[in-house]
Amino acid sequence: MEKRLVLAIALSLLVLLSWSALAPKPQLVDNKVVITNKSQLITSPQDISSAVIPSAALSPSADFARETVKFTQDSREIIFNSATAAMEDIVFKDGPEHRLPLKVGFLIDGNSAFKQQNITKDSISFIYEDQNKRVIKKFIIPNNSYVIELEILVKNLSSSSLALKPQLVLGRMDLSPKNTQSRYQDIFLSNKEKTMHLSAGKDFSSSDVKFIGLRDQYFCTIVEPANMAASAYIKKISPQESEVGLFMNETTLKPGAQIGHSFRIYLGPQDLKSINNAKPEWTSIIYFGTFDFIAQILLQLLGFFYSLVHNWGSAIIILSIAVYFMLFPLSIKQMRSMKEMQLLQPKIEALRKELKDNPQKLNKEIMELYKEHKVNPLGGCLPLLLQMPIFFALYQALIRSVALRGAHFLWIKDLSSPDKAFVFKNSIPFLGNQVNILPILMAIGMFVQQKISMAKATGEAAQQQKMMSIIMPIMFGVIFYQMPSGLVLYWFVNSLLMLCYQFRINVQK
Repeated sequence: MEKRLVLAIALSLLVLLSWSALAPKPQLVDNKVVITNKSQLITSPQDISSAVIPSAALSPSADFARETVKFTQDSREIIFNSATAAMEDIVFKDGPEHRLPLKVGFLIDGNSAFKQQNITKDSISFIYEDQNKRVIKKFIIPNNSYVIELEILVKNLSSSSLALKPQLVLGRMDLSPKNTQSRYQDIFLSNKEKTMHLSAGKDFSSSDVKFIGLRDQYFCTIVEPANMAASAYIKKISPQESEVGLFMNETTLKPGAQIGHSFRIYLGPQDLKSINNAKPEWTSIIYFGTFDFIAQILLQLLGFFYSLVHNWGSAIIILSIAVYFMLFPLSIKQMRSMKEMQLLQPKIEALRKELKDNPQKLNKEIMELYKEHKVNPLGGCLPLLLQMPIFFALYQALIRSVALRGAHFLWIKDLSSPDKAFVFKNSIPFLGNQVNILPILMAIGMFVQQKISMAKATGEAAQQQKMMSIIMPIMFGVIFYQMPSGLVLYWFVNSLLMLCYQFRINVQK
């Protein structure tokens, strides 16, 4: 394989694999952070930019004894902190166990010590009461639905009017490097103007919010206030933690009066069908970055192939074949360009020997040679670069596909993780405690392809080709070694098809 083409592949892959971790998330720069203060009354959207969110008001008091309640259902387990009446963790049990930590999910007051009031098979409620007010917080959680309801009832028990500043914390996100999910976390928000995906690591605010959500790699939660105006905020409360929430307009409650607030919540996988059944507008939370449009098409195509074969591994193979043939004209152009360059290599080598002391004339003669034989030296790289948006999109789609979690294929027990063909008690140097076969097969296939497509060369060029044919497969093998096996399977099949066609080209020589 031509050196420049191999380098182009390597650089493209490195960009591909670092894209989701390093690419900045879209941000709104014309708004400031929404902040509220208990002593401050926000009466209009213009007051938002100057308000302040008090940490103490939003944080559960350290004086409360931590007592957890596990609300267990068929597909998930919700862990509540009874003192704060908030969700700490949601454990999803379909496929490999996955934990979505909210820490203070749906917290309304961090300074009030709630008590568990009642629990049934599909609901749990908490109560707080002092001399001024009674607060009842009830979660209605159907067993076979990802949609739950939150009802909050506040009654004024005092003899004077009570000012309420309703606030709901959606959750807190751990942004520390040790959290393997931190690179996948972002915020989903919709106001009257548009729908946005925002970084969890930057302060942000928005008024007139219809709903807001947060997500990790596979799961998400979305909350929508029912028939009430709300504003949303993202607040970085420490260097490695951000809080996401809503606040509603202040209301005044007369003595003996009560008021209720209700919220509709989605708590489940980032699955298009499941979210669409809950509310079609919420499906915008499934987002794959810059090439989202392409990724959505590829994911729909993958789902269609699965409906035919009922196996995600087989569906990935069919998708790889389909994409290969869609890009076949570009692949042919790339390989033909490489072949033409190979045929010119002896003449180029002869010119290099003849004009080694005159680099300017050498470059001129080489360009004349290209022109004479109608060869474009970038012809092998350009088709590959045109294919990169598809590979970017497919990478994002497969690495976030919740359907691949726990999906079996041949020896692979989970297509969303490395294939782990062999697992040992003790670690092996460079491999850890597992042997992943797919990346090794892919590296071998790449080595063979480079060998059979290598141009005949002598001297320094031959040494460079030899080194590249060894280094590049090893490099790619290392890059893909800990990748989800579904992604590696796609790339392996694509490489195998390229190898077969390269054999055909060589036979026709």
